[in-house]
This record gives sequence, C-alpha cells and structure tokens, in this order.
Amino acid sequence: MNRNLKGVLVFLGSLILLLLLFVVGYVIYMQLNYYRIDDNTALEIGNPSDEVLQSGVSYKALTYNIGFGAYNHDFSFFMDSGTMLDGTAVQGTMSRAQSRDIETANTQGALEVAQSQDADFYLLQEVDTKSTRSYGINQRSIFEQGNPDYSDTYAVNFHSSYLLYPLNEPHGSVISGLLTMSRYSVSEAVRKSYPVDTSFFTKFFDLDRCFTLLRLPVDNGKELVLINSHMSAYDEGGTIRAQQLKLLNDIMAEEYLKGNYVIVGGDFNHALCGTLTSFPSQQKVPEWVFPLEEADIAEGLGVVKADNLNDVPTCRSTDMPYEKGVNYSVVIDGFIVSDNVTATALNIDTDFDYSDHNPVLLTFTLN
Repeated sequence: MNRNLKGVLVFLGSLILLLLLFVVGYVIYMQLNYYRIDDNTALEIGNPSDEVLQSGVSYKALTYNIGFGAYNHDFSFFMDSGTMLDGTAVQGTMSRAQSRDIETANTQGALEVAQSQDADFYLLQEVDTKSTRSYGINQRSIFEQGNPDYSDTYAVNFHSSYLLYPLNEPHGSVISGLLTMSRYSVSEAVRKSYPVDTSFFTKFFDLDRCFTLLRLPVDNGKELVLINSHMSAYDEGGTIRAQQLKLLNDIMAEEYLKGNYVIVGGDFNHALCGTLTSFPSQQKVPEWVFPLEEADIAEGLGVVKADNLNDVPTCRSTDMPYEKGVNYSVVIDGFIVSDNVTATALNIDTDFDYSDHNPVLLTFTLN
C-alpha cells in the first residue's frame, strides 16, 4: 500500500474514532446529568403577604407564557415544523433569542404587558433564570423586581445540561420554570410533577413538566387552590397529555370536593373552547394540537370562555416567522375554575410582539 495512502487512512480512522468517542462521551455526560425533580416538592414563598382573600370581592389573575423572551415576529423555533395549505413543509430554524438586546426588549415588553393589567395574581410560564438560549438573563428576577409588592414562588420545569443540538447553534444549558406572584397570603406552595416522556432521546429535549399548587386562605375558612400549569407540547398522539390531564383532574376534583375554590391557569397545549380552526391561516392544523372538551374536565369545573374568544388567539405557530393571517393560531392558554367561582376572561391582544403567546386575564369572585 502506498505510504501516503496508508497515512491518510490512519488519519481518517483516528478522526472517526475520536468522533465516536466524543459522541459516546457526550451521551454518557447527558445521561449522568439527567434527573427528574422530586414530586411534591415544597416551594419557598418569597416576600410573603399577610393580606387574606375575601369572599364576594372581585380579583384579577393573568396567565402568560413569555416564551423565554425569544419570540419576536422574526423568531421561529428549531424544534417546530408544520405544513402550509398547499402542502409545503416549513421548519423553524432558531434555538436562541437572536441577540441579548432582543431578549432584554422582549422580557421588558412582557413585563410591561403584565403590569398594564394590574392583576392580583400572575401565573407565568417559560421564565428562564440561567439559560444559554436567553443569554443568561434572569427573567424571574426582572419580574420580581418589577412587582415588588407581590409574593412569589418559582418551580423549575426545564433543566438540562448543555444541549449540542442544533450543531450550528446549540440550544445550550437551560434552567426555566413557572413563576407565580400574588398580592395575597399564600399558606403553602408545592411543585407537582406531571408524567413525561422518558424515552432515551426525548427526555433530554422535553421539559420536566410540572404544575405549582398554591393554597391561599379565604376569610370564610375555605381555601383558594391556585394552580399554575404548563402541559407537554412535543407529545405524538397526545398520550402523555392525557396522563397529565388525568392527574390534574384528580387533584382539581379532590380539592373541589373539600369545598375549596379551584382556579387553574396556564398553557394547556390543547385547543380550548372549540378554537381548533377559529382563526384565519395559510397553514394546516399542526399534528400536536388536540382539542380539550368540557367532557374531559372533572365535574364541577370548566374552562372560562373569553369574551373575545374568537377574535384573539393566544398562541401562534413557531415553525416560521410570524405574519398575521398566515401562521396557524389557536387558543391554548386560559383558566379552568370550579363552579363556586364566578369568572369572566379576556384574551389580551399583544399581536405576539414579545412572545409566541398572548396573555389571558381572568376576573373572578369567590362565592
């Protein structure tokens, strides 16, 4: 064999061996660093309030998935894909906010939107504290500093070691979660773990899904059970979401039967109130979207239909940059309440300026 050719083959073989060792080492690194947070984890209540809720008084709660501050109109997410009505496939491309300045502007914009509603409770999802994708900006701290008169609880629902995918712009390491803020006394806050897909590769990219359950005393001796929830999205066939909904239903029913008031707000990742095809679009309905029907919810509870339900969607597709009337949109954010709560809701139209979600405002009275 020609000496030069032999040298090339040895070099290529060594390169392939090094690449293989790197891949195996990286998989071991990810596996060793993977863990799920314990169920029923008690959460610290920061800046606690002594003010007790009153029955018969009107309050406001806002739910808002802030999309880790990345989603301006130009942003599309690398994990999302879709199909146009003419059959053309589309695929998101970005794994991080486009710049630190854009990340800061979107976070500040979302904060100002929330503040403008002057809610008594804020239920926020996809709030990063230290993530590559959001340039290490602590969104939790920004919201807490912007609302100094509120107590706060935070539960991590996405924690990952450094994700090398996509190779051109790795998603990096992530710490993200649910932030719940309250003007009123919270006696207990607990992180409840949802069932998730634990198959080998999926578990590294999906969230450690959870919801937070807060207990707030009411002047009549009952409790308001306030839940901040974020269900799975990357769930082929909806199997995991069905398990998550069963767990949520069981807890809602248990608290309702105790005579407590129950309010669940958040990103349900289901089409709510028959909005699967309610909004103009040049895209087909994505495969991940499943309807949530009234019959799917525990007895004595139901979704609050927004007064402007068919005018303002709460989520837009992220497989392409945003253009109103082109992207698929749907209502997947909102509130479920027990029938001892009188409530109305309004979808807040931000035109998706700061997130791929619009917030939803609930006005309620504990009967």
